[in-house]
Amino acid sequence: MSTWDDFARAAPELAHLALERFDSTDLTLLGTNRADGWPRITPVEFTIFDGDFVVGMMWQSKKALDLLRDGRCVIHSTTSSKDGKQGDAKLYAVARPIEPAREERYWQHIAEKLGWRPSGPAHAFVFDIQSAAFVRFTGEEMQWLTWPGPAEWKHRPSDA
Repeated sequence: MSTWDDFARAAPELAHLALERFDSTDLTLLGTNRADGWPRITPVEFTIFDGDFVVGMMWQSKKALDLLRDGRCVIHSTTSSKDGKQGDAKLYAVARPIEPAREERYWQHIAEKLGWRPSGPAHAFVFDIQSAAFVRFTGEEMQWLTWPGPAEWKHRPSDA
């Protein structure tokens, strides 16, 4: 399992592209597994905190309960154009509750960053990154980077 910092050291170009896409809307899409086996997708805000990719959530929200039951998930950049030129960033991860010793500092970080903090209990999850990808279309071809593996662009014609 990899922290955000571990991932960024191992695949700096991919991590840079992913963070740039996530930061472009200050929002990501979180895909979780519901109790009945169906997928759930939810927009969430994220932060990089102490080298970890972290998401805070409302207490007992459906997505939080999903992650408490099964931490496997995907984080996907928001998409606003069908041409694919902006690229899509994807992180495949396992979420776990933030360690209690770090939780207050995390919420203080959120208060400083967003000017808000929960008034009652809330969840915060750290995402251990298992793999990642960035895909974009140039018009003539599809290009992608993946991790783990060699950090090199792969290509194929867009119409293939």
